Amino acid sequence: MSRNKGPALLALAATILLGACTDMYHDRRDSVSFGAGDAVAANKVTHMVDPWPVRAGDRNITFDGERMADAAERYRTNKVTPLTRTSTSSLGYVPVVAPASK
Repeated sequence: MSRNKGPALLALAATILLGACTDMYHDRRDSVSFGAGDAVAANKVTHMVDPWPVRAGDRNITFDGERMADAAERYRTNKVTPLTRTSTSSLGYVPVVAPASK
């Protein structure tokens, strides 16, 4: 009987020590979210006159109608032009094509 006490005590000690490593106790709250109960922040937003930036209400959005119509026509006729790669280099590089293996 005394031979079994060593491993049993070791297992019990490991269980107790590893059981303290959990965060389940901190994650269980009586609220909808972790930010619930922050009344000061809720009052700040409630009494704010206009929380949106000034540019959010600007309905005069600049656009190029002719360019948009051309793009819609290319899309409708399935003639979309492929994207071109741009580079910050002033040198013209020719892409190297790997030879086909036989």
